[in-house]
Amino acid sequence: MANTEDIKKYLAYWFQLGKKVVIGNGAASLLPQPVYRGDRYSQEFEECWQQIISSKSGDCYLEGTHETIAELLTSAWEITPCGRCNMPIPMRNVGMPAETCPCNNLPGWPNTDLPAPRSAIDNQEQLMGIRDRLLENISAKTK
Repeated sequence: MANTEDIKKYLAYWFQLGKKVVIGNGAASLLPQPVYRGDRYSQEFEECWQQIISSKSGDCYLEGTHETIAELLTSAWEITPCGRCNMPIPMRNVGMPAETCPCNNLPGWPNTDLPAPRSAIDNQEQLMGIRDRLLENISAKTK
């Protein structure tokens, strides 16, 4: 079952490639920028998320898909990697999979020459990991 965090991560990855969320049954589209601030979603992303889950917004879906965000939040769906591009896509737990991956209309995708979209990064955690590896190398050389 896809949970809220899975759906937010799914949207965040596709937002990084310029895909928009269509809201209000096609009345408007949203593309929050930036997606992340440090190790969490940006304020712009969170405001977009609140619009998406608002009952006033009507049907909301990622550009190039047919499944609404409300449908994806039910137990019938889970988020898995696309077999073609490894990006997160919705997959039914039972029955037929989604018709297409959102990558189907991105020209030149997948492109392994470009950095792939990513999750938020905790800079402190990354720096501590580098520090720990350096300290391990120093202690290995002094033995």
